[in-house]
Amino acid sequence: MGFFDKIKKALIGESKEQDKVQGEVEEPVESPESSVDESSVADDHSAQEQTVESTEPTLDSRPETTTDSALQPTETEESAADTSSSEEGAQDLKSAEPFDVVTPSETVKKPEVQPQPTAVHKEDVQDKYTKGLSKSRKTFGQRLNELFANFRSVDEDFFEEVEETLIGADVGFDAAIKITDALRQEVKLRNVKKPAEVQNVIIEKLVDLYGEAGVDEVNELNMQPGLTVILFVGVNGVGKTTSIGKLAHQFKSEGKKVLLAAADTFRAGAIDQLVVWGDRAGVEVVRGKAGGDPAAVVFDAMERAKAEQADVLLVDTAGRLQNKVNLMNELEKIKRIIQRVEPNAPHEVLLVLDATTGQNAMNQAKQFKETTDVTGLVLTKLDGTAKGGIVLAIRNELRLPVKLVGLGEGINDLEPFDPNEFVVGLFKGLINEG
Repeated sequence: MGFFDKIKKALIGESKEQDKVQGEVEEPVESPESSVDESSVADDHSAQEQTVESTEPTLDSRPETTTDSALQPTETEESAADTSSSEEGAQDLKSAEPFDVVTPSETVKKPEVQPQPTAVHKEDVQDKYTKGLSKSRKTFGQRLNELFANFRSVDEDFFEEVEETLIGADVGFDAAIKITDALRQEVKLRNVKKPAEVQNVIIEKLVDLYGEAGVDEVNELNMQPGLTVILFVGVNGVGKTTSIGKLAHQFKSEGKKVLLAAADTFRAGAIDQLVVWGDRAGVEVVRGKAGGDPAAVVFDAMERAKAEQADVLLVDTAGRLQNKVNLMNELEKIKRIIQRVEPNAPHEVLLVLDATTGQNAMNQAKQFKETTDVTGLVLTKLDGTAKGGIVLAIRNELRLPVKLVGLGEGINDLEPFDPNEFVVGLFKGLINEG
């Protein structure tokens, strides 16, 4: 049926593989942890970033006077925010305090990073999704086993428990209601009674709703023939800086000229982290002083990207809390500065969300969508969550396309989002052949 029929063969797989995986679902065992590329440098930094992010007080915990003063521009920087005259504003930004361009050097110990092939074999991508979603797949299988163990008949209590199970898997309240209602009708029409048959129908409805939710979705990044400007937004601690570094590495491996802009000047640690990632990826970082005007840093980065004919500029921004109007205004100011140099930019505004936070990530996405022109999502740490249904909830309720997903800790584990591969990785082995 629909999207489900298109991928059912992949979900079932070869008979031997099906028997093996199905046995694992019936008798759950500890799944191996996601494999980490030992040659990558992401492990040490991932721990370092987590420590810095977690110890940094949130913007809500700072006094308003501290927040305002941290973002208060100097006399020179104030002219950058004056939008009454584009030319005067641009000239004042040029006259602001000098910026550093940090180039990869021997001062930071740089590990060897092997260039990756531009065309990743389909089986390699499937393997990443299968391994990265193993925790979600195992947990969902366990939930289904518990559900069928507690019920001997398909009655109204059973459907209510199905609804609770789906909500617990983070598929979202609306999606859980839709799937349960569809399940009631389907079970009645097919006269389904066996648990294995009911399980198939549940997954079928999940898959069909998933395909329906993304029918008009464009998951590819909006890459331009000239300069592509990608703006990253999101709260602290979601893996924003790490995602930028991994994406820069991918673009560099494809032979593109890449620049990074350290526009998160509010927190000094963010600038240092981006510089480390720039060194690892072998790309330059345009940075200013901590507490400086982020829009001025972005303007300098845009000018440099144009002058050096860069292919991609990735802009890191502060961990903005969506309920802070002044900080959202600051983000709009950055976008205006970008458009002074490149009128059609930014070409992507990517909201980075931590998949392990479940419905909290949903709430962040809703509020950012209301205040910012978000064009797509980056879901990090999907390999670390047992609730992969958050992707369905986001697609079904927000209609925001997922552009990139983090399926591991390695530098090569940030993947373009593939809806088919995601569904196969999430439900493979849970469908009963027949």
